[in-house]
Amino acid sequence: MVQPIVAGIVAAITGFSSSFAIVLAGLAAVGATDAQAASGLLVTCVTMGVLSILLSVAFKVPLKFAWSTPGAALLVATAGITGRFGEAVAAFIVAALLIVLVGLWPALGRLIARIPRPIANAMLAGILFPLCLAPVQAAVQIPLLAIPVIVVWLVLSKLAPRWAVPAAIVLAGVLLAATVDSGWLTGANLLPNLAFVAPEFDPLVVVSIALPLFVVTMAGQNIPGAAILTSFGYRAPVRAALVGSGALSAVGALSGGLTINLAALTQALTAGPEASPDRDKRWMAPVASGVTYIVLGLFAAFATAFVIASPPLLIQAVAGLALLGALIGAVTSALEVPRDRLSAIATFLVTASGITVMGIGSAFWGLVVGGIAMLWFGWRRPRSVEE
Repeated sequence: MVQPIVAGIVAAITGFSSSFAIVLAGLAAVGATDAQAASGLLVTCVTMGVLSILLSVAFKVPLKFAWSTPGAALLVATAGITGRFGEAVAAFIVAALLIVLVGLWPALGRLIARIPRPIANAMLAGILFPLCLAPVQAAVQIPLLAIPVIVVWLVLSKLAPRWAVPAAIVLAGVLLAATVDSGWLTGANLLPNLAFVAPEFDPLVVVSIALPLFVVTMAGQNIPGAAILTSFGYRAPVRAALVGSGALSAVGALSGGLTINLAALTQALTAGPEASPDRDKRWMAPVASGVTYIVLGLFAAFATAFVIASPPLLIQAVAGLALLGALIGAVTSALEVPRDRLSAIATFLVTASGITVMGIGSAFWGLVVGGIAMLWFGWRRPRSVEE
């Protein structure tokens, strides 16, 4: 009984601490005010916590939900596409409704699953790449703050990989607390508060944000999350997970919330033997995670105020360290098949370039260029075992 609860709490704290700064940076990049970013972090924590609790209890399967970390990185990469947060919120809603549609229409889900993996992973790598450069830039521009954080991350990446990112964040927080003016603490509203954001639909913003956000959330989070559950012997209730996460994401977007999805990076902590040797008891781990996420969400305003008062480059550097594993996985998968490497590299370069054409961001154009290249070079879908 105790083991799954502890595993769930650890998974939630690890997931939150390793990427909440990315979420805040992403929301700010598309025009969120301080209050709207704090509201978005709060509602995202609550929605993924509630869904983890409800579906895990209902199906007795360890269903852990999380925010879309690749989606947050996408928002950082698309900074400048819009400065009106209402337009970004409309794009969040469209992406969420597409996820609901996939859950309700299995044929569409199969179509999404047929998106060439090299293209999807190369786009994800291109989105993550600029953020992963931040540790290098920070080491040169603010060495006294950045280098100790990087060293701690390097040491623990070898000795205790799971704690490398949380420890780096804790050290960054200690260094910032010692150097940042404490005025942020007295001048900020630290009480939990939801801020309604009216959606403003702009077709160019929808294409630039909603479609890439939908693709990276499905390809980078939901599909791997379901696969991890299957690898541990569970039959994932995919329809309920997609419809539930999409519906709550759409509702949460009205308060600035980011898209939520099946956890991929921390799913193994709550679905594997570390949660409990008894498979039938592991569903309690995501329940504990859900409760922990809700509690952490209550401190969203505090976390937001602290991040805003901190040097942006250091926050980006910590986020980059947290995303290095995801970048390695995306690059490795994108370049796995030799005949698809040129198409994947084309996708990566266009996405990482940050270009905007006709008001549409680079992630969308990366998909277009990669798809055209793959068609030109005669991509064939690998045959499955059944075929």
